[in-house]
Amino acid sequence: MRFTTSYVLSTFLLFLFIACRSDSQPAAAHTRNSKFHDDSMRITPIPLIYDTTSPQKQDIIAQLDNYYTAQFRAGFNGSVLVGVGGKIIYERCFGLANREKKIPLTANSSCQLASISKTFTGTAILYLHQHKYLNIDEPVQKYIKEFPYPNITLKMLLNHRSGLPDYTKWVPGYNNDMRTPISNEAMIAMMAHHKPGLEFRANTRFKYCNTNFAVLARVVEKVTEMTFADFMRNYIFLPLGMQHTFVYNPAKGLPLEAAISYKRNWVREPDMFADGVTGDKGIYSTPEDMYRWDQSFYQNKLLTNETIELAYLPCSFEKKGVKNYGLGWRMLCYPNGNKVIYHNGWWHGNNTSFYRFIKDNMTIVVLGNRFTTSIYHHAPIIFGIVKGVSPDDGFDTEE
Repeated sequence: MRFTTSYVLSTFLLFLFIACRSDSQPAAAHTRNSKFHDDSMRITPIPLIYDTTSPQKQDIIAQLDNYYTAQFRAGFNGSVLVGVGGKIIYERCFGLANREKKIPLTANSSCQLASISKTFTGTAILYLHQHKYLNIDEPVQKYIKEFPYPNITLKMLLNHRSGLPDYTKWVPGYNNDMRTPISNEAMIAMMAHHKPGLEFRANTRFKYCNTNFAVLARVVEKVTEMTFADFMRNYIFLPLGMQHTFVYNPAKGLPLEAAISYKRNWVREPDMFADGVTGDKGIYSTPEDMYRWDQSFYQNKLLTNETIELAYLPCSFEKKGVKNYGLGWRMLCYPNGNKVIYHNGWWHGNNTSFYRFIKDNMTIVVLGNRFTTSIYHHAPIIFGIVKGVSPDDGFDTEE
């Protein structure tokens, strides 16, 4: 799909959306008392570079503005960023972060990433593996003694081949209080006590499961003797300059500028028992911070090329086709060797999409805080506009 309407900065478009751009400076990272220590202070924060003024970029901006004007009218409420070659070529915020207070979405409006959070949890585990604080081929029981399944390794959690049942489905059978958030530790204690049956024998097939990454977040805590939130903040978010990224804590609530999660009818999504469990979800971020996250892999800020290749190695071949899963990443693996590394997300009213076209160093970030599954269809349209080709219908349009 390709739009040909020339770009006009009209009053109508200004009313519809707020162009977002932030030049905030990252704060220095700090560490808490813990046996774990690594010199994250040597990581240089990633600056944002823009490329929006050439006639070609202006034409792309005009087409994307036309597309998102229509999406906004249809109910999209969220933020968008497109980067190519390490430079941001498009960035917009549409709608409201807080409808009741009429607070608009801006560059600093952190949004619940939902399952995109798994890319951070997976990277944290691989970071610890790379620095030999743990070994992903070892059993989970080595790190969590009470974990009741002896044949499941960390790698089987990372690639969703563990057979664990989804805690969001089995916890309600043992917990009468569905409103009060529980912790990862509490969820694993319930698992150890009740030992819900595996859905299949470990490492015999792939099945996407939130429990895998909730357990991995607890492994991070056990190995580092820090909370998952502290480790992510001190060793990943702040060193990369991701000032508006954090792990949600229901007890503390959201900062004022964060995006509230809404149902399609603008009713707030309340917290429930699973909102206290992190690793599978629970990380809030902005498109700008997500672009820093994306670029950190090209610049080897956290992981070496060898570890990154390990993360991008497809692990499941039971079903034919280009779709696969690595270690914390979904991927499209094409016969010509090209890979698209991505992850979608859905939690409460938040629908999110994060696509990384490795060959072109092209990135698409779409974060929404009002429920609409149309977000999962944005990436192929954006790709088609930027590349000047018909959208590729091989994209994944589900969470």
